[in-house]
Amino acid sequence: MKSFVFILLTIVSISPLWPIGPALPGDPFIIVNKQTNEVAFIKDSEVKKVYKAATGKTDDLTPEGMFTVTVKAINPYYRKLNISGGSPKNPLGTRWIGFDALNTNGRTYGIHGTNNPHSIGYYASLGCIRLRNEDVEELYELVPIGTKIFITKTWKNFEQIGTEKGVIYP
Repeated sequence: MKSFVFILLTIVSISPLWPIGPALPGDPFIIVNKQTNEVAFIKDSEVKKVYKAATGKTDDLTPEGMFTVTVKAINPYYRKLNISGGSPKNPLGTRWIGFDALNTNGRTYGIHGTNNPHSIGYYASLGCIRLRNEDVEELYELVPIGTKIFITKTWKNFEQIGTEKGVIYP
């Protein structure tokens, strides 16, 4: 029985969607480029979709590095101003894809929709990554919990970044 548990734990811990392990070629993967205010969805070693985004008003607001999607929510509640999910006043829009930046639990930083679509393409957020509601709804369906997200600021294209991170291979 001990060997079965060990094997099971080994398989689960090296699973590509296990939050501790690295992303592997073929896994879903997200890259956010603060330089271009774009988000790329990568799967099966290929950039499948690129979305225009809004990132932090200042460079330090949107953290950079490798993170893991830990929370997903439909019509998220905006705690800061006590605005219910689904309200047109809700700045989080229709979806929340939270990740564990800066030792948070996925409820502080996220990719989310917006009630201000004119902010997309600009440095406009308090640290999160904003997408148009229709774009975040599409991405939400493609991204499971455990997906890795890499945030950077560079002039490199998504293929170069993905190759460097080992999720795109020639």
